[in-house]
Amino acid sequence: MKRFIYGLTVATTLVFATSCEEKLDELLENPNAVNATTASPDFLLNRIQLDYKDLWYGISDRGARLTRQINQGSALYINAYTAISTNGTWTNAYANILADIEFLEPLAEASNFQRHLGIAKTIKAMVLFDMVDTYGDIPYTEALDAANFNPKTDTGQAVYAAAFALLNEAAGHFTAATSAGSPNDYYYNRNYTRWVKLINTLKLRYFLNTKLVDAAASKAGINALIAENNMLGATDSFVFQFGTTAADPDSRHPKFAGQYTQGGGDYQSTDFMHHLTVDKGFDDPRVRYYMYRQVLTNTTNVDEQECVSQLPPSHYLVGNFPYCNPAGNKGYWGRDHLDPDGIPPDGLKRTAYGVFPAGGRFDNNSAVPVNNPALGARGAGIHPIMLAAYVDFMLAEAALTLGTNGDPKALLASGITKHINYVRAFSVATSESAAINAIISDAEHARQRDSYVAFVNSRYDAAANASAKMNVIGREYWLALYGNGHESYNLYRRTGKPERLQPALEADPGPFIRSFLYPNNYMVTNTNAVQKPNNAVQVFWDKNPASPWIY
Repeated sequence: MKRFIYGLTVATTLVFATSCEEKLDELLENPNAVNATTASPDFLLNRIQLDYKDLWYGISDRGARLTRQINQGSALYINAYTAISTNGTWTNAYANILADIEFLEPLAEASNFQRHLGIAKTIKAMVLFDMVDTYGDIPYTEALDAANFNPKTDTGQAVYAAAFALLNEAAGHFTAATSAGSPNDYYYNRNYTRWVKLINTLKLRYFLNTKLVDAAASKAGINALIAENNMLGATDSFVFQFGTTAADPDSRHPKFAGQYTQGGGDYQSTDFMHHLTVDKGFDDPRVRYYMYRQVLTNTTNVDEQECVSQLPPSHYLVGNFPYCNPAGNKGYWGRDHLDPDGIPPDGLKRTAYGVFPAGGRFDNNSAVPVNNPALGARGAGIHPIMLAAYVDFMLAEAALTLGTNGDPKALLASGITKHINYVRAFSVATSESAAINAIISDAEHARQRDSYVAFVNSRYDAAANASAKMNVIGREYWLALYGNGHESYNLYRRTGKPERLQPALEADPGPFIRSFLYPNNYMVTNTNAVQKPNNAVQVFWDKNPASPWIY
């Protein structure tokens, strides 16, 4: 693995002098290059924060496709993500974020920049968690040694433990009595109390992910967090906020920028739209915020959507899975899971991203094509990295499956309520507020929300056993995780829920991706790198049966 550390405005290779060559290096050092005496901890931390939102987005996008939140192309899982597919994730994690944090830490320590260290170590822990969740075993203890070009991997379990320890260190930096400096904070605007709440929430996720490894430790850890009562609350969600500037650098949400400039862009998932519009017999209160329909009725033109003239595959018929379009002829236009078809001329007809979280249009039945970047919230969306509502869904799962403190049904209802409220609050704070209020008043919002929660409560009560009740929790968490495929992918591997996700169009698409192949740039530059036999290899905390337990 190549070892690069970059400056903020230019990519600059740093030369670390040895004692015997110190005088020569002083003569050869480029006076314009970034080095340990000229580097700015503020600029380094800026870059670390911005690079993290990009790392998270790539991981989240892949998870969303695999768990049918948006369409996953390719007919076979083996072809969906090859060793080249995640090169950027690996480079961003190691050559950018982790290397910059390694460079920042001694500078911040020397200047007593405690808050810089707190933010940097929290992000470092998040990167390590994310990379283990993606790949399993990864280099860590040898990875940031500038003299070692061939670092060996550590076990995913060891890296997870190291990341947990970093969270404790970060909390100490946020609560240190004295601190110099005032870092630019893109997430919490220097509210360090919220950073500590995020740390505790990340610990909750750690214990939940590792519950199949050590259930007793997970139960004790989660109960301690519940007793401390200092996780993310309704006003503490951890998000990255995008802007509306299209010029380089483009500050808009990438989903908006990819769809509203010329039309086209991603296909939504037929299965996800089915559960938003058909499954319960009424529309999910969030569907108009999540998705914008460019047409209000389904097409009958096979040149636009080939599947309208075809019968579902036999395994769809046997399982009674949605196919081609959700029922109801409402114009929700997407694609089935692992649909390998080419791209017909439907860019200005397929269902587009809405106001939440992508900063697009609220669906007010106007059916205007989305090839105008001045439409909607103009890209001022968010990355919902860790919302307060997610805490309640995780606690509901823990209460049901581990017996931790709390009523799983009440926690489920609280998570749904918080999330529906959050989606609306975010959306009406954008330039789409007039369009929203013309369709959904505050009173109508409350009615829809309460009716939805009551329906889910009755479905939970009717569930025959713990597995069926977990399926209700898992499906509602999955629906609330739109825009956060990383947590959806973890949920699916951790619990196998929600059950009955739409299968691939092919009867045998190969094993589901339980972890990703190591990237090509790592494999060709590290002589100690050993590729996995396939992408069915499970990460350490995934102790569930092998595929086709999930598919």
